[in-house]
Amino acid sequence: MIQDITSRLYADIPKERLYHYTGFDGLLGIVDSRALWASDIRYMNDSAELKHTADLIGAEITRRIRSGHSRPDLLNQFLDWVTHRITNGHMLFAASFRSNGNLLSQWRGYSRHGKGVSVGFDPDYIRECAERQSFQIGKCIYDSEQQKRLISQVIDAVEILAKDQDIVGETHESNNNSSYHPAFEMIESDLLRIAAILKHPSFTEEEEWRVISPVITDYLTAPVLFREGASMLVPYFEFNLSARNGSPIAFEHLFLGPTPNITISMNSLTMFLAKNGIQPEQGISYCQIPFRAR
Repeated sequence: MIQDITSRLYADIPKERLYHYTGFDGLLGIVDSRALWASDIRYMNDSAELKHTADLIGAEITRRIRSGHSRPDLLNQFLDWVTHRITNGHMLFAASFRSNGNLLSQWRGYSRHGKGVSVGFDPDYIRECAERQSFQIGKCIYDSEQQKRLISQVIDAVEILAKDQDIVGETHESNNNSSYHPAFEMIESDLLRIAAILKHPSFTEEEEWRVISPVITDYLTAPVLFREGASMLVPYFEFNLSARNGSPIAFEHLFLGPTPNITISMNSLTMFLAKNGIQPEQGISYCQIPFRAR
């Protein structure tokens, strides 16, 4: 049941150009390594990513218990398990893209010192790279009512699995402390994939797509790397952007973010790309947003 939900969510195919916002240091790294950094979703946006899904689950569980649900023990166990697994569970990595490559809100985050760019890719190019690495592409969901329906379906799936577990005799009476963790673990990977594209409605403007890694159950044997974050080390995966024939990365278009040095910054950006054999099909554009020093 929950696998069907996940399959539907990742069935959307991007048709528009996909932009990745970054700073100059990020651009240098992308060109040098031919890869994007896909961060562990637990460390994205100040650790709020999975918490939003946990909050949705908590709200739905509270609603069901207040409505007289017959198995509050099961629901409370599930909420406790979800809360624990947010920081201690399987790992999932994501790289972010935007449908709009010239958003003021994004420049405020990536161009605070006049050092921002947004790199535009053909969506088919990103899909090909994703398929080659067993990544999936998902469109973020911001609508609160749709999110509530999805979480309700997830909890329905949990109840069905728990009932099946009871039938095969792995638990006993409903009023004891029997663990339903085996049932919860059956949905963990799909729950992570769902959580990865549920974003708070306040971010609707971003129109974000995410490239999502396979679920990592053993980080010691997986190619997990670490980078310095704002206040901690952040685990990440490399999402390879190399073309099959070994040619340079296929940038389709670039926006240069707000900067006090438009002309010379555009010139050096053009030289850098040319030096690395990169010629964006649609060129490089200035964002036309006035620079505000902070």
